[in-house]
Order: sequence, then structure tokens, then C-alpha cells
Amino acid sequence: MTESVARTSGIDGVTTRTAIAFQNEARGLPMPMIAAAKSYVGMGAMPHDAGVAFRVWAPHAESVFVTGTFNDWSTDHDPMVMEGDGYWYADLEHAAIGAEYRYHIVNGEQQLSRIDPYARQVTNSIGNGVVHDPHFEWDNDDFQLQPINELVIYELHVGTFQSAPEDVPDKFAEAIKKLDHLQRLGVNVIEIMPLAEFAGDLSWGYNPACLFAVENSYGGPAGFKRFVQAAHRVGIAVILDVVYNHFGPSDLSLWQFDGWSENGLGGIYFYNDWRAETPWGSTRPDYGRKEVRQFIRDNALMWMEEYHVDGLRLDMTVYMRTVRADGDPSGDLPEAWSLTQWINRDIAERFPGRITIAEDLHNEERITQAADAGGAGFSAQWDAQFVHPIREAVITPNDENRSLESVRGALGANYNGDPYQRVIYSESHDEVANGKARIPSEIDSQDSDNWFAQKRSTLAAALVLTSPGIPMLFQGQEFLEDGWFQDSVPLDWHKSEEFVGLLRMYRDLVHLRLNRTACSRGLCGSGLNVFHQNQAENVIAFHRWHQGWPADDVVVVVNLSRTARVNYRLGLPASGTWRLRLNSDWSGYSHAFGNHPSADVVSATEQGQDPAAPVATTADGFPASGIFSIGSYSVLVYSQDKPVSA
Repeated sequence: MTESVARTSGIDGVTTRTAIAFQNEARGLPMPMIAAAKSYVGMGAMPHDAGVAFRVWAPHAESVFVTGTFNDWSTDHDPMVMEGDGYWYADLEHAAIGAEYRYHIVNGEQQLSRIDPYARQVTNSIGNGVVHDPHFEWDNDDFQLQPINELVIYELHVGTFQSAPEDVPDKFAEAIKKLDHLQRLGVNVIEIMPLAEFAGDLSWGYNPACLFAVENSYGGPAGFKRFVQAAHRVGIAVILDVVYNHFGPSDLSLWQFDGWSENGLGGIYFYNDWRAETPWGSTRPDYGRKEVRQFIRDNALMWMEEYHVDGLRLDMTVYMRTVRADGDPSGDLPEAWSLTQWINRDIAERFPGRITIAEDLHNEERITQAADAGGAGFSAQWDAQFVHPIREAVITPNDENRSLESVRGALGANYNGDPYQRVIYSESHDEVANGKARIPSEIDSQDSDNWFAQKRSTLAAALVLTSPGIPMLFQGQEFLEDGWFQDSVPLDWHKSEEFVGLLRMYRDLVHLRLNRTACSRGLCGSGLNVFHQNQAENVIAFHRWHQGWPADDVVVVVNLSRTARVNYRLGLPASGTWRLRLNSDWSGYSHAFGNHPSADVVSATEQGQDPAAPVATTADGFPASGIFSIGSYSVLVYSQDKPVSA
């Protein structure tokens, strides 16, 4: 038996004694030592028609009891039966959906009260588990993610995405009200920062205390299911951030769960030696212990199965696969590598079409190589090769200090020859906090609404949305949100009205990217040729294509200088008429913009045919060329019309 057929996390299966033995054989456990004629397969609280079944792993316990509102919190009324290899089971007919509960664990003189590690719902991170109702009316939700080359991601934080006061009990409901904004913007994927129950009511989410429970202060599991359903109904997929490189580090009921530990560390769910150390505390899970591997794998698949999410983004996988993240192989954790392979294989097999994304940020091609070829098996990874040079190019105050070579490298980077194995962005939750700020504030911390901030921040966004890769925006970027990201500060939605023109530019860029205007699919393609790089005048131009026929070609011209360029000759992939699809200097996007008169039509002529262009004039390696005019810190996008059928 392979690891992928080990115990499921489902709650609906009823199995006989023989079937339990089969399950135990699959995960290498002995025959169950139970007296019941049947038991329910799964972990945690499993409601059924005649009560609730409970199962927990506590290998060092001498006895375990279920305690809760259904037995007046008695610590000895409802004992669990040992099944074998540390698993304990009870089926209680007097328990029901909505009941609060805990496990009372006895280990020698230790009397321990613990939240269920598999609890689907909790009252709070130091409170009680709640027997969650698994049933939800999905209305035949059969949403399918768009092809990977047609994705545009919008990263958001549920706690701050809306402008509602902190005491609103269902922040998912408030976020649903903003889905029309995202639909108009044109994005087709939402990436949500982590939702697993965390300490307190305010957090980025990267400190998970109860991995299987949705944060109660956001609206809990039912609220998240309603959000996913609402997003799917308007054509938007949902990807969820999950954190497996560490747990907690605070409010961890998992810590020394059954009373056993070594070296004063975390016990059965954690490494108990030097491998436990992470930048966030000594709480790295033990990827080599089969029960912990199962726990993490079950969590990943739960989001797919029970919440219908369309993908997962794993936080800082470099701190899963290694302890030190400095390239020293002595710190490698091969058991974590095999765990991510297992998770990615299972998701690919059980949920075809959904994706997994790694935040690794070490430009490691193996992250997105197929698991069968020795890679980790992720669909894509966040690309540090893009974000850092692009941010530097637009934040740098002086034009003469911008590096077009770095910009060129950012545009052309890829993994395993595939640019769509990377997620590209200029802002993310990490890039706009931790000592850094939003791009407008990085450009001018005193006046983040000024001309420079507007021009160069939108220049960065235009590069994101016209480059090969999976583009991603961060919440509020589309209406010039400034400052830095804080989990206590909601988005300033008034800016969406103040900067409605910039919002329109983002919408136009997204629509061009996805060919919503039916003018060219070139920006959905992998083709890239950076054919012009003029460092002296800070002009760079690149050719994009999907399948490479007329009207599939797109040319993007970028001016990273304050000086407008007129009568600027550039090569073009083909002769004929090239039409302007977007001019980021248009005054309709901002009254501060120059509305530089870029030609609506550029006529490309072959070399030597244009009297104004001597034969010796360069055409950037192309057979044709044309004359362009581009404003300060601006982007132009051109393509050709589709040929008329004979």
C-alpha cells in the first residue's frame, strides 16, 4: 500500500471491523483493539445520524476522555478506546452538532486538556472545539479554474479587505459585497491570506494555532464556504494560503499534546531537536513522522474537498525543505520534500485542474519540476527574479540609475523553460510590510499621491500585466493604496472613487491581458523577445505572442524616463498597421497625466521603403519598423487587427 491510500479525512464513511483493519494495514498500524461492531473512518469529530464519533492520536496517553457540553465537561464520563499505535476512539450518541468539546488526556500525573487537532471549528484559539455541521448546499458547484496562462490573481486579506468595523461577526459576508469590484476589475483568481484559526482576532494569518478550523472572528467555516460559493458564481476562483513550515508559535494546543516531549520542545507533532528551529520559533512539524505527515496532507486536501478551493499557496516552502535556508545541505529536510511531493501528487490525481503554488523565493527550478522527475511538483512559484528588479526600477529616484538590464532579466526569467511556472508581481503582503511599503509610498513617503507615485507605480503594474508569467495584484494596488500593510488597518475604499481613473487603467490592462477586447491573445502566450534596450534613454520594448500569427503579436513599449520620446523608431515583427490598445499616459486615467499624443496607428514599413528612414537605420532585427511617441514613465501596447477572411 502507498501512503496516498492511508486514512482519509472524510467524515461520512462507516466501516466494519474488517475495513478498519484494511485502513490500519494501509498506514502500517496493528489490528484495532476496539469492541465496537463498527466505527467511523476519519479524524476529529465526525457527526452522524446517531451521535458523534471522535478519534484522536495520543500515543503516550494512558487514557483519553471526551469532555464537553454534552456531559457537563466531565473528565471521566466518556472514555475513549485505544485502537492501536496511539489512536483513540469513541462514539457518543449523546453528542451532537454544535456541541463544544475537548480531549482530556492522562499521562502519569499529567492531566491535560487539549483542543482536537482536527477540529473543523473552534470558539477561539484557546477555547474549545465545536462539532461542526459538515453539510453545505453547494448548488452543484462545478467551477473550473481557467488555464494557467489565463490567470490573473488578486491577493487579499479577509480581515482588512473590507472597511467594516472590527466587531462585524462575518467578515466573509463583507468581502462578498466587494466581489463586484473584483469582477469589474477583471481578475479571475482570489488568493486569500491564511484563514486557519490564529491567536487573537488580528493577524496576517501566518501563525496558525488550529489548522483545520477557519478563523472564528472572520465568520468561521460556514462563512468561508459561502465566500467560495459566491466567488465561483461570478467566475472567480479561490486559492488559499496555508502554513506548514511552522505552527503557532502561540496558542498551540498541539504543543506537548499528550504530555511527551524531548529537550523541552513540542512533543509528538514537532521535531524535538535542532530541526525544530524556524525564524518564527521552534515549532517546525516533524515531517518524518507518518502521523504528522498525514495530518498535514489531510489538511491540504480538506480545503479542496470540503471548501472547494481551486488551489493552495504554501508559505515559505524553503523553511520546509531546509532548516537554515542558506544553501547548507546539512540542514536539508528530505522528508519535507517527499511530503510536498505526496501532497501535490494527491491533489493532481484527486482534483485535476487545480493548482498549487510555492512561496520559496530561492529561484529553485526543482520546486516546479514534476514530482515523478524528482521535483516538488508545484504548479508555479512566486518569482523573486521578477519582483525585486521591477520594484527597484520604479522606486529608484534618478533615471540614470535605472537598470534596463535588470528589467530585461525580470521579463525573461522562467523555471524549466516555462514562464507560467512563476507568479509575477510588484506588490504582495511581504513586499509592502516588514520595513517596506507600497510602491507609491516608496517613491515618495511624504506625498504618495503625486505625479511620480502615480506614474511609476502604474508603470510597475503594466510590466506585471504584460510580461509572461501568472500576474498578481495586491489588494488596493489598483486604487493607489499607500503606506504599508497592517492587519489592523482596513483598505481605504474612498481611494477607489478618488482614483477611479487609475482603477480603469488596471481594468484595461487586465482585459488586454486576457483578450477580453478580442484584439490579440499575445499577452496570454509564452513568447517573449526583448528586442530593444536603450539604456541611455531608458526605453525598452518587447514582443509578445501566443501562437505567432498576424494579430497574435503584441508589442509593448516602455519609457522608464521622465523625458517623453518623440519620433522614436522601433523595429516591428511585421509590416502593416499597428493599432494602439493602451497608452498609460492618457489623461482619462489621471488628470495629472500628460496625455502625450501617441499615435493611434503606427504604419510599419520594411527597411528602405520609408523615405524618412534610411536603409542603414536599425530595425532591431525585424524586417519592418515604425515611428513611436511615448510620454514620461509610460507604457504603450500595440497589436495588429485580425486579417479579414477572403
